[in-house]
Amino acid sequence: MLRLSTRSGQFSSELSAAIDHAGLIAPEVHQTVAEIIHAVRETGDQALLHYAEKFDDFKPSSIDALRVSPSEMAAACELISRPVDEALRLAAERIGDYHQRQLEALGQSWDFEDALGNVLGQRVQPMARVGVYAPGGKACYPSTVLMTAIPAKVAGVASVVLTVPAKGGTMSPVLLAAAHYAGVDEAWIMGGAQAIAAMAYGTQSVAAVDKICGPGNVFVTAAKKQVYGDVGIDMLAGPSEVLVVADDSARVDWIIADLLAQAEHDEQAQSIVVSQSAAFLDAVQDGLAAMVATQPRRAIIENSLRHRGLLIHAETSEDLVSVINRVAPEHLELAVSHPESLLPDIRSAGAIFLGQYSPEVLGDYTAGPSHVLPTSGTARFASALGVYDFQLKQSLIHCSAGGGREIAKSAAVLAKEEGLHAHALSATKRFETGE
Repeated sequence: MLRLSTRSGQFSSELSAAIDHAGLIAPEVHQTVAEIIHAVRETGDQALLHYAEKFDDFKPSSIDALRVSPSEMAAACELISRPVDEALRLAAERIGDYHQRQLEALGQSWDFEDALGNVLGQRVQPMARVGVYAPGGKACYPSTVLMTAIPAKVAGVASVVLTVPAKGGTMSPVLLAAAHYAGVDEAWIMGGAQAIAAMAYGTQSVAAVDKICGPGNVFVTAAKKQVYGDVGIDMLAGPSEVLVVADDSARVDWIIADLLAQAEHDEQAQSIVVSQSAAFLDAVQDGLAAMVATQPRRAIIENSLRHRGLLIHAETSEDLVSVINRVAPEHLELAVSHPESLLPDIRSAGAIFLGQYSPEVLGDYTAGPSHVLPTSGTARFASALGVYDFQLKQSLIHCSAGGGREIAKSAAVLAKEEGLHAHALSATKRFETGE
């Protein structure tokens, strides 16, 4: 792992280079994605069948071979082991409970009557149809199904559509079981840019959705970027990342385990440790090799840590917080003796894990909040996926005759100032005539 120090005069430029996310999607990927999207828009189901054979080693006889029924999802629960089934149930219950509380806190319609007798408010409505993409390349991610579909269902979305790539046309029973427990209404065996295009624009058999959620590879990310505007998206997910703040109260082997968990996602994943203790950073560096050697995904972990891993020595607590806000990490672990003391100064992080017993991996699976989080520094302006991502908020304005007359006068003044005289006429006309 690369070692940096805030004492260095070049620290700012060194950190910028180390966390640079530009160029992760090659230009040729965007071109390929554009061609796939065009094909799906032009030929619909025919393109989906073609790409299933081209990318997934699967030659479906008809579009129905790509469709997964709710009964198949339910039946999959009987095919998986008891411990896995129980873990899925626990995760689904906790994710649902967390997002139900989020709905109750933020997601209700409201109104009030002002002093002039006008009623103003906000109407909160769920989207009608949402698409969920779950990756199926280097690993199967039933947790992603739970973390995206459940918040949508809690929000009141009537139809949640799942698409998953599956080599040979066979979807994992664990993933199907997760879809069942998450309340998925419709599922399709399809992945990549063609799945994003199908959900964005619809085909003869796949109805278009209002919003697409869920992470994927560079082709999926590029496709989401290209269809955005015709359909909503949650975010453009980059490689996963964790920033661990640790002091001498943290156990070195625990922190190393957290770094390995992050690094095993893929070679582009980023693991960062920031500490005011140089001795702690030395211990992490010294202990890494032995723990990496025990991991089945050792090659991926080694590549990730070698090319993207960082050990940062922060000279002061102010430097430490500055690094956090500069990186704006997807996951932030505060493995320090008094984690709450840092919270007031932290502006930018997707999810914050406080204390020694809150490893980031619990947020991946069973803590409750969605693990779909802003990456690549976008936590500066984006937030964790939640119930509010699946709601439409409509302003309500109900003026009384007297109350409308009072605010119309000022509206007309502002309209004329902007040179919009018909606006001024509209504001005052009905009140002048008494209609």
